[in-house]
Amino acid sequence: MDKEKLQEICERLPGITHDYQVDWQADRYHVGGKMFAMLGGDAERKPIITLKCEPNRAVELRETYNSIVPGYYMNKTHWNSLYLESDLSIDIFENLIVHSYNLVFEKLTKKAQKEIVAE
Repeated sequence: MDKEKLQEICERLPGITHDYQVDWQADRYHVGGKMFAMLGGDAERKPIITLKCEPNRAVELRETYNSIVPGYYMNKTHWNSLYLESDLSIDIFENLIVHSYNLVFEKLTKKAQKEIVAE
């Protein structure tokens, strides 16, 4: 999977902000000040995207796909990491990015949600 394509998907979502975490060498994407995606690498610098995921779905995905593992350097219950160098389809990446975004968006205050939607 192409890193630039994943960045495009993240940047299309409403109300996102982006920063670069130098210490982790990772691009981070936030909505309402809360992170929903991180593009970086694992301990061996293999490219990954780490995404928030509903816990039961997270386990199911890990059992189904070898390229989806518990979130690297994150809470293993609520985050998954997907290897970019894998046979995962663009649809899987896109669906899981949107799922992550929605989980974070839904936890924002109603006021923050309305402001984001109004942008």
